[in-house]
Amino acid sequence: MKSLKEQTDAKIASGRLAKPEFMKGVDEVIEEAKAFEKGAKAVKVGQKAPIFKLPNAENELISLEGLLEKGAVVVTFYRGDWCPYCNLQLRALQARLSEIHALGATLVAISPQVPDGSLTKSEISEMDFIVLSDQNAKVASEYGVAWEVPEFLLDHMRVDRNLDLEAINNGNGSVLPIPATFILGKDGVVKWSYVNVDYRTRSEPEEIIAELKKLS
Repeated sequence: MKSLKEQTDAKIASGRLAKPEFMKGVDEVIEEAKAFEKGAKAVKVGQKAPIFKLPNAENELISLEGLLEKGAVVVTFYRGDWCPYCNLQLRALQARLSEIHALGATLVAISPQVPDGSLTKSEISEMDFIVLSDQNAKVASEYGVAWEVPEFLLDHMRVDRNLDLEAINNGNGSVLPIPATFILGKDGVVKWSYVNVDYRTRSEPEEIIAELKKLS
C-alpha cells in the first residue's frame, strides 16, 4: 500500500499537470506563508494542550478531558470533507485505526465544518474515529494553527470549486486550520506534533503509531 506521502505527492503532480498556473500560485502562497512562519505559534511538545468541548455530527458535546481519562489522544485538524488532501489523510488514518486503538489512544479529527446533515452524509462521518466541529476556529486558534486563508485560495474555492465556506462553516468564510496533528499523553501534555502550513502535506500514520508505541 502506498504511503500517505506517495498519495499526496501523486495528487500534487496530477494538479501540476492539470492546472499548472494554479499550482504555481499555491506554491507562491505557501512560500509566503512559510516566510511569515505561519504555524510557528502552534502548541509545542512539552506544553499542556488547550482543553476543548466541541460538537460531533449529532451535535453531542465531546470533551477532551473525558477522552484523556481513557488514555492518549491524537488530535488532527483538517480543513473539511471538501478537501481532497484531507480525505487522503483521514482514509490513511482510518486504515491504521485498529493499531491506534490497540495502543490505547483515541483519534479525534477537527474541522470548522458545521455539524449538520451534510457532515453526517460525508465519507469522513462514516469513519470510525471522532469527528468534531470547530466552526469559528476557536480551538484551532488556541492550538496556534488557525490560518487566515489568502484571497488567491479563497477565490479558487469560490470560483473553481464552487465552495461556499461561509455556509459550510456556518459563518466562518476565511479562517481554516493548518493541517496539524498533536499526540497528547493521558496527562494532557503534547508529546509529539506535526504542523505544516502547506495543506498538501500531512503527517504519516506510521509516524503517529511509532510515537504512540513510545508512550505505551
